[in-house]
Amino acid sequence: MSSLAIDDSALAEVLQPRLALVEERLRDAVAQSDTLADATSRHLVDAGGKRLRPMLVLLCAQLGDGARPEVLDAAVVVELTHLATLYHDDVMDSAPTRRGAPAAHEVWGNSVAILTGDLLFARASRVVAGLGPQAVRIQAETFERLCLGQLHETVGAAEGDDPVDFYLQVLADKTASLIATSARFGAMFGGCPVGVVDQVTSYGEYAGVAFQLADDVIDVRSDAATTGKTPGTDLREGVPTMPVLLLRRRVAAGGPGVEADRALLEAIDGDLSDDAVLADVVARLAAHPVVDETAALAREWASRAAQAIAPLPEGDVKAALVAFSEALVARAA
Repeated sequence: MSSLAIDDSALAEVLQPRLALVEERLRDAVAQSDTLADATSRHLVDAGGKRLRPMLVLLCAQLGDGARPEVLDAAVVVELTHLATLYHDDVMDSAPTRRGAPAAHEVWGNSVAILTGDLLFARASRVVAGLGPQAVRIQAETFERLCLGQLHETVGAAEGDDPVDFYLQVLADKTASLIATSARFGAMFGGCPVGVVDQVTSYGEYAGVAFQLADDVIDVRSDAATTGKTPGTDLREGVPTMPVLLLRRRVAAGGPGVEADRALLEAIDGDLSDDAVLADVVARLAAHPVVDETAALAREWASRAAQAIAPLPEGDVKAALVAFSEALVARAA
């Protein structure tokens, strides 16, 4: 995920030391007395990452009192939760790499990777318990949405459901829910008024959908060296993404170019186990207008994110949030 753009030097000077504290606490939180569990739990932490979610917590807390100690714990909670989902997602997607390193299941096997994700969820629960009942409830609701998003993505839309609308709800649950909670925790534990908390929560929800739509574009128009993820992973695993859903809609509607579209769709639905075949299909899809349409949808959702925080007072925090929503779109250009 694209990092938050903090152009204001004074704000950056405040946030960077606090992010360093979050990183320190994060490593303490994943440490295990068991040697194997310690190695597996540290695997993705050591692989790095932009720490977008904890940074979003810290940033939104600056709308109130960002120095409150609860803010740091909230930042650790959302990153632990995010890391836990990555262990599970990589197993379900059979992704060979994550953040430029071998995925945990490639090193230790599926069962160990899944159990490690569970361990991290448990650690996140321990930390959030110290933040009070409301935080525990929010964390539980977020975890529920994460699971539902993954479940619905796995099972697919029911007969009669609009596949595009269904997919957008999957994105809202699977990706946007935790980003929204990150913004919410920041404002909430920064002591902001309820109205501000609601505004940044909506911002996170819209930005999360925009991010995943942009990711759908990047999946076919980028490379592993840039993203740390094998291009076409979702295609190979048969995971529906917005470009493919829009292509299916085109084929169903008929019209000019439908034969070429149908041929591409048949290739997507075919055997993509061979790397050369996958690369060819990815290249063909990358050149198709449905990817541009997906990028346009990402811009639309990013615009909604910016509009959600329009009532916030002008300042460095609001500027950074707006810049981030714009950066989501730019990375999929």
